[in-house]
Amino acid sequence: MARFFKGGLWDELINAISNLAFFIVAWSSWRLARSLNVQFLSVKLLMYLMIAIGIGSSLFHTYATSWALLMDVVPITMFQICYLWVYTRRVMKLKSIISMILIVILVIASLATLPLKVLNGSISYAPALIYLLGLGIYHFQAKKQSKFLVLAGAGIFLIALFFRTIDQYICPIFPIGAHFLWHIFNGFMLYFVTSSLLFNLKSNKSHSTIN
Repeated sequence: MARFFKGGLWDELINAISNLAFFIVAWSSWRLARSLNVQFLSVKLLMYLMIAIGIGSSLFHTYATSWALLMDVVPITMFQICYLWVYTRRVMKLKSIISMILIVILVIASLATLPLKVLNGSISYAPALIYLLGLGIYHFQAKKQSKFLVLAGAGIFLIALFFRTIDQYICPIFPIGAHFLWHIFNGFMLYFVTSSLLFNLKSNKSHSTIN
């Protein structure tokens, strides 16, 4: 990604600041969860992981070391695992073994593509995009609550990946690059898919109470 300042802590000032999007999304999602009264442990974990994503990405964009990279990657992976588990178990009502298999496939596919430099390294997010598209199609066809939100989230994720991909190529003409837009659009994506999950957890909770 393009460097904003040379040398020192704030080499990537814009990229670091844009991580505020994740903290805002975590706060907004928590407010929504409270208003819907769906404060399950798994929901709280998703919020904490959003905060961890913001912290990890901020650390990487200020220190750019191997340990900071780990702090950047691990929370993202953990959020994907947690979200997929909660969605497939609570919304799709899949058996735990099926959910675990889907998670293992996602992790293996993501790790397999991680070393590849195709599309400026964005290819490593292809498995997550495919999964999100699959969930979005299911969500729409099954006529779940807020049936368009997951597909919309997948579309926003695709836009985010576009900005991540072109970042290096536009640096010569746009020095701050486009990576900060990757963060911002990812924030929108997280809010869309999390909101959709919360609305459906609320719906399931209501049905359980009625039944």
